Amino acid sequence: MAQLKRWKVGVLGLQHVLAMYAGAVIVPLIVGPAIGMNAEQLAYLISIDLFTCGIATLLQVIGGRHFGIRLPVILGCTFTAVAPMISIGKLEGFTAIYGAIIASGLVVMVLSQFVGKILKFFPPVVTGSVVLIIGVSLIPVAMNNAAGGLGSKGFGSLENLALASFTFVLIILINRFSGGYIRAISILLSLIAGTVLASFMGLVDVSPVKDASWFHMVQPFYFGRPEFHISAILTMSIVAIVSMIESTGVFLALGDICDRKLESRDIKKGLRAEGLAIVIGGIFNSFPYTSFSQNVGLVALTKVKTRNVVIAAGGFLILLGLLPKIAALTTIIPTAVLGGAMIPMFGMVIASGVKMLSRTDFLSNENLLIVACSVGIGLGTAVVPMVFSALPDGVRLLVENGIVIGSITAILLNLVFNFKSMNIHEQERMEQLKADGDAV
Repeated sequence: MAQLKRWKVGVLGLQHVLAMYAGAVIVPLIVGPAIGMNAEQLAYLISIDLFTCGIATLLQVIGGRHFGIRLPVILGCTFTAVAPMISIGKLEGFTAIYGAIIASGLVVMVLSQFVGKILKFFPPVVTGSVVLIIGVSLIPVAMNNAAGGLGSKGFGSLENLALASFTFVLIILINRFSGGYIRAISILLSLIAGTVLASFMGLVDVSPVKDASWFHMVQPFYFGRPEFHISAILTMSIVAIVSMIESTGVFLALGDICDRKLESRDIKKGLRAEGLAIVIGGIFNSFPYTSFSQNVGLVALTKVKTRNVVIAAGGFLILLGLLPKIAALTTIIPTAVLGGAMIPMFGMVIASGVKMLSRTDFLSNENLLIVACSVGIGLGTAVVPMVFSALPDGVRLLVENGIVIGSITAILLNLVFNFKSMNIHEQERMEQLKADGDAV
C-alpha cells in the first residue's frame, strides 16, 4: 500500500475515534451515576477514560519486545465489565472497583503465559453463559434510565419515555437503512439527536459544559487509593478472562485481514499488553480495557491496514482526555436518551452470549444443564440477593454477586460434565476463536 499523507492518516485516525467514541463514553455515563458520582466526578471519569483508552491503544499498537500485538487495534472498556463494576461500587465503594481492576489486570498478564491451557476451561458453553448473565443483569439499568433514572422526579413520565423511544427507534432505523460508517456510529448519532430533541423540550442543562475547564492534567488514584476485596477481584478476574478469549478471536481475525499469520507468542504479547492496559486503567481510576471489535470492522471496511492510522487515533484520544469541556459535553445527555440507547446496546451483550452458546452442542443434556443451572443461579441471585443474608459476611460477598456465582457454577459444571473432552487441540480452539472474530 502506498504511504498515506499525514493529513489522510489524521482523518482516518479521527474516523476510528468516532467509530468507538460512543462505546468509550457510554461506559462512564452508565457506571458513574449508578455508583453515585456527581457531575464533576463524572466529567473527570469520562476524560480519564478517553485518556487511558489512548494510552492502552498505543501500548498495544506500538508494542515492544514483551508487549503489544502490533496490529491496528483500538482498546476500550468492555461492556461486560459494566454490571460487575456497578455491583462492586454499590457494595464496597469506588476504590474497591479500582483495586479489583488492577488485580484482574495482573491476573491477565500471568494467564497470558498459559493462554492455550486456560482457554480449554472456557468453552462456548461457559463463556456464553457468563456473557448472557451479564447482559440480562444490565437490562434493569437500561429500563430505569429510559424512565428517567431511578428515584428521579419525573420517573416514567411521558416526556422521558418519548425521548427513550425516539433514541431507540432512531438506532433501529439507522441500522436498517444505512450501512458502513454511518451504521458504525449509529449509537453516537442517536445520542446526539436525542439530546437535541431534549434541548427543545427544555430538558438539557448545559451548565456542566460552561463550568468545565479547557485543560487539566490527569492524576493517578484521583478517587482514592485502591482497596482489594476478594469478591470484587474474583468478579473482575472472571470478566477479564472472558475478555481475553474475545480479544484472542479479534487478534486472529485482524491478523487475517492484515495478511499476517499470528503465532502463539504474538497472542501472548497481545494479551500481556491488554493485562497491562487494565492495570493502567485501575491506576488512573478509569476502566479495564479490551480490544474493540467495531474498529476491526472499520479496518476491513476501509482496507487501510497501516498501524500509523491507529497510532494517530490513540493520540487523538489522549488529547481529548486532557480537555474537560469535551468530556462535559457528553454529561448533558439526558438519562432517558441514554436509556433508549442502552436497551439495544445491552441487548447486544445478551445476543453475543446467545451467539457464543450457539456453538454449543445442545443435543448433549449435560450442556443444557450447565446453561440452565448457571444462568438460573446467576439471575436468581441477581434478582433476590437477600436469599444469602443469613450467611457469614465473607461468604455472602462472594455468593450475593449473581455474575460471580453464575460464572463459578458454569465453570464447575463444565469440569464435572465435560472434563474428558476438554483437552481439545490448541490449534482447533484458535481456529474457533478466529471464526468468532470474523463474525464481528
